[in-house]
Amino acid sequence: MEVVQQRKRETKLKRWQKVSLIFLGVFIVLIISALIFVNGYINRSLPQIEGNVSLAGLTETVEVIRDGQGVPHINANTDRDLFMAQGYIQAQDRLFQMDMARRQASGRLSELAGEVALERDKYFRTLGLRRAAEKSYQSYSEDAKQVMEWYATGVNRFIEQAKSSNSLPIEFTLMGGEPEKWTPIDSLTIGKYMAFDLGGHWERQAFNYFLLQNLPEEKANELFPTYPNNAPTIMKEEEVNISSLLKEAVLPHPFNGSNNWVVSGDKTASGKPLLADDPHLGLATPSIWYQMHLSSPNYEVSGVIFAGIPGIILGHNQNIAWGVTNTGPDVQQLYLEKRNPDNPNQFLFEGEYEEATVINEDIKVKDRGNVDYEVIETRHGPIISEFAKKSGKETALSLRWTALDASTELEAILEINQATNWKQFEEGLEKFLVPAQNFVFASKDGTIAYKANGKIPIYEEGSDALLPLEGWKEENEWKNFIPFDELPTVVNPDKGFIATANNKVVGDEYPYHISNNWAQPYRYQRIEEVLQEKNKLTTKDMKELQMDQKDLRAQEFVPIFLEQVDEEGVNDYGAKALQLLRQWNYVDDVEAPEPLIFNRWMKAFSDRLYEEQIPEGMMEFFKGRGQTTDELIRKVSSGENVTWIEDQGGLSKALTLSLNETITDLIDEHGKEITSWEWGDFHKVEFTHPLSSVAFLDRFFNPKDPKPVGGSKVTVMAASYDYNEGIVDHGASWRFVADLNDLSSASHLVGPGQSGHFRSKWYHSQWDNWVNGGYHETKTKDYQGKQLMLQPE
Repeated sequence: MEVVQQRKRETKLKRWQKVSLIFLGVFIVLIISALIFVNGYINRSLPQIEGNVSLAGLTETVEVIRDGQGVPHINANTDRDLFMAQGYIQAQDRLFQMDMARRQASGRLSELAGEVALERDKYFRTLGLRRAAEKSYQSYSEDAKQVMEWYATGVNRFIEQAKSSNSLPIEFTLMGGEPEKWTPIDSLTIGKYMAFDLGGHWERQAFNYFLLQNLPEEKANELFPTYPNNAPTIMKEEEVNISSLLKEAVLPHPFNGSNNWVVSGDKTASGKPLLADDPHLGLATPSIWYQMHLSSPNYEVSGVIFAGIPGIILGHNQNIAWGVTNTGPDVQQLYLEKRNPDNPNQFLFEGEYEEATVINEDIKVKDRGNVDYEVIETRHGPIISEFAKKSGKETALSLRWTALDASTELEAILEINQATNWKQFEEGLEKFLVPAQNFVFASKDGTIAYKANGKIPIYEEGSDALLPLEGWKEENEWKNFIPFDELPTVVNPDKGFIATANNKVVGDEYPYHISNNWAQPYRYQRIEEVLQEKNKLTTKDMKELQMDQKDLRAQEFVPIFLEQVDEEGVNDYGAKALQLLRQWNYVDDVEAPEPLIFNRWMKAFSDRLYEEQIPEGMMEFFKGRGQTTDELIRKVSSGENVTWIEDQGGLSKALTLSLNETITDLIDEHGKEITSWEWGDFHKVEFTHPLSSVAFLDRFFNPKDPKPVGGSKVTVMAASYDYNEGIVDHGASWRFVADLNDLSSASHLVGPGQSGHFRSKWYHSQWDNWVNGGYHETKTKDYQGKQLMLQPE
């Protein structure tokens, strides 16, 4: 009986095993089928780069060749077809990025992201970048408007095709939305957002005001670049609380800057000028830049453009090359506004209350419905925080900003693209108003030139944009702007080169105020040092200089630190660290321990100075903190008294304590073998996709681990990083070198790659080159690659 029961159990087990295997097989088949479906669905949105595509609206066939780095070369027989094709091709590679850019700048992220983006949307609705774009559109010529329409038509043809074939980028499916039709206003709004990203200095005005509200005047003044002679009366703290008033403000990254330089043929091996440019912006996937080559009867231009905008903003044509850095002028001014206690929409001006403009914004929020939001604009500009009303006080802050005026940057870009010499180029610049930029220029005729270009307000002597101004006084109004012909300009200087790196661009003899907050001078000093000492320069020298990691800040301050630190007050590990610093060559090498020790020591010292008296929320407004800290150290080391440092027991004590703190932290993070520490263990770069913060998407959109990288925020090879995690998030978003001896090609680097599709071979194809200094040559003649023919319907 027992044997029979055993056999029954075995038979039953075999049946279950067989059934289980069948179920497992079916499950595996279903999983594989699902993966094949998902894979096919995702791959369906990869751009078509070969064959033929019909495009309604084209007048003739357009050839598009994508070269080995995915750079599209568009050849058209008419300008209409060229810009339609440009819109179509950009949308193929970057449609989701384009849609997110216009949503962010327009204050419409909540429609896709939900309530988490609501405060950000309110801020951008308040700024009114889209309203400014609409005003700007009216200032454009009919020809420029036509270009924008052609471009928008090309984008919309792609959107229509992608919707009908169910091949929109996967990000739209994940976010639960679809792109609307593209319009010229969308392109101009993205341009206004770039003006925001490169910004002005209202944050520092707010910070300076906070200092005077909360600290003794002498101590507050020590953090000022200078102090205005006729500063406005500081109001009582309870009347306008800066720290709470601006807590929801969205601030651009403080490191947004750039390097550029141009060298005369007298100093080059080819006998023709060399030009180099590397704009420093956020490092992300996709890149902020999209590289293209455009060819038609009126255009032959190669370089980069922001996705969502026609033309080429930086690059070269057959005769000239150009590049930019951020000038950083004071083009933003905060105004204190006195509100009528009986009417919250009226503000005082010269003894009378004026009616403000009230704009009702209807914000659509996913999974919540519509939110009614009210924006108030005074004569100066928008009240930049809704908290001004909620505070119940009679004082608010408004923002006057040149970018909120009508401006014509795209018109300038189109003219620059067709310029053949400095005269034509400079004429085009007159229409480039915001953001103010340092343009460097070179032409085949040998001319090199520079212009700090843009709409820069004239400040009366003594006001100098350091503090909010009283908005109820006529004397504080902006009345004029620096005349175009009087903007800083240099043509063919005797020294044979021109360079800028967001440094101070004018001396005390210049009659107009430009800015109080310039970048630390180290990048510029290093560029100038290399260009002065060398002749017979080549493109190879230019590339090496763009990757130069010599740290002149360390070269200045390490000797001071070594002289001032109390060596008896540090332990054996600290003593070893000091010994390493004594032998350092001041290069922020990825494998060296010294840049790790110095940069972390400098941060710990800076934190020690400020953290107790400046709340965390206000530290974000401390623009130029590094420059200010450097100046305080210089003053003390030269014998001056500085309250901020004296309050820490003096420079020696502050340096000793911050070094001990630094070494303790580094041992916890990297172990006790100090000589084995490496800068790259902490300092790493990654290019993150905006949706990668969703955990399960990270492995798809960010398939590579962060890579160790050298350089720092003060080296020519710019690599600014998050001070807590060490992740490099700002740096050279594009690197460019052109030899005017042969403009049929130029050297480029677009990090991390051309494509916005994570399945594309060009998604992260330039990441390693970004780290190691690699470039690709982009030709305007005799290029080869995958051919796509866009044909009229």
